[in-house]
Amino acid sequence: MDETTEEPTCSARGCRAPAVHVLVWNNPKVHTPDREKTWVACEQHRSSLSEHLDVRGFLRRVEPLT
Repeated sequence: MDETTEEPTCSARGCRAPAVHVLVWNNPKVHTPDREKTWVACEQHRSSLSEHLDVRGFLRRVEPLT
């Protein structure tokens, strides 16, 4: 079986750039405190995606994508 690995791409709408950051978030109105959701971001969209989550009180942390 031949498997191909796809590089993760940025979660910003319309962006196809390779992701280099993981934005870990949680919506406390919907998720239990231990549940963590993730978006991935390229360098260009790290700030705007982080701000979008942070303004809503969802952003927990930003980590490098490994």
